[in-house]
Amino acid sequence: MTRTTGYSATQIGLHWITAILVVAAWITSDSMHAFLRPGAEATGTPLHVMLGLGVMAAVLLRLVLRALRGAPDPVESSAAMRRAAAWGHGLLYLLLVAVPALGMASWFGGLRSLGDIHGVVANLMLIAAGGHALLALWHQYGRRDGTLMRMLRPQS
Repeated sequence: MTRTTGYSATQIGLHWITAILVVAAWITSDSMHAFLRPGAEATGTPLHVMLGLGVMAAVLLRLVLRALRGAPDPVESSAAMRRAAAWGHGLLYLLLVAVPALGMASWFGGLRSLGDIHGVVANLMLIAAGGHALLALWHQYGRRDGTLMRMLRPQS
């Protein structure tokens, strides 16, 4: 994997698109309860399903870009903080793939029983993403190390 000092405009754009799609999918998730009841007829494709497919597509593109372009090293931090950041990002990517995959298995694969698991894992993903956002703000305004700015301004 290549090492860089910052993210590209494409990486930044996909990051924020992913965040928006995740929040929109979560907001529209209540509409799915009727579809997941035993014996319910699935007619049409709900907005929630389309947003979930968008999340999966954006995340897969992000993973390809990360493999090709790499990610910048953390800004001056201890070995423990670097490990925590790596584990945290790994968890986020795992959840960002697992949640849409579970949803797709439930919706397209007819495995309706996975719908509840999908919901629980989605809530865990939102908690992890919220922690990620809070830590980014802490880095920016508490430590003042510029970490958040790397996800706002592309590398020149």
